[in-house]
Amino acid sequence: MHSSLVYMLISALGFALMAACVKAVSAYAIPLLEIVAARAAISLLISYLDVKRKGISVWGNERGLLFARGLVGSLALVCVYYAVSTLPLAEASVLQFTYPAFTALLALIFLREAIQLRTLLCLGFSFFGLLVMLQPQWQESGLGGGMDALPLFSLVAALAGAFGSAVAYVLVRRLSQTEDSSVIIFYFPLVALPGSLLFLGQDFVMPSLPALLLLLGVGVFTQIGQVGLTKAMALEGAAKVSAYAYVQVVFAALLGWFFFQEIPSLWTLLGGVLILFGALANSWPQRRNC
Repeated sequence: MHSSLVYMLISALGFALMAACVKAVSAYAIPLLEIVAARAAISLLISYLDVKRKGISVWGNERGLLFARGLVGSLALVCVYYAVSTLPLAEASVLQFTYPAFTALLALIFLREAIQLRTLLCLGFSFFGLLVMLQPQWQESGLGGGMDALPLFSLVAALAGAFGSAVAYVLVRRLSQTEDSSVIIFYFPLVALPGSLLFLGQDFVMPSLPALLLLLGVGVFTQIGQVGLTKAMALEGAAKVSAYAYVQVVFAALLGWFFFQEIPSLWTLLGGVLILFGALANSWPQRRNC
């Protein structure tokens, strides 16, 4: 297995566990921005220590792009957390994972990254898998009204989060050419923490011990996911690496079943198989004489 694939699988599992913690802690009436702030505070501390361990400057070279990556990532994070807290875990992850298509398009336009045949196959199988997983929604609401079964605002938030994630990932790929991965990761919570605290205002809720542990899990698992993602982006093209991340949908479905009794349907399982096949197709070595 390529190093980039290993890092992306670790990232996918980390983000799936993060989503499970977000969904669980939202049941304790913790405000969304407080969850974002807790995640950012933990990540800021870990990232700062990591940068100092390497003996490099925390501010980086291209500070404008670094700040933009932090801002876009923060806005996308709010949208994703809202979708996770208001939708079933598997469905929220499915909608979020429209972002690899956005990433491939943005990488082609702004980074001039060619899309290889195996990446197209991966995106095709994975996108078809997403359609299969959404099949029950179409059946429930009738032909042509498939998305009516989902809360409209949650749907918009999930898609906005997906597009924001794609923009952030392309910025990560661009910044990986000049910046250390730890500095790129550091800027995310550097922007997210003060922003979330500013808008949270007086809505802060003192968390109980179980909620506090879940908030800790949000920060730790997000950091694992972010480190895996950034290292994978530094090794491979943005469009190709983002296609691996579809495996997170499978992880999310399993966690939703285990922790929230969200039993995956046959359509979910079938779509998950297609997604896994697409991820594996993207890791196949390319023949020289094709």
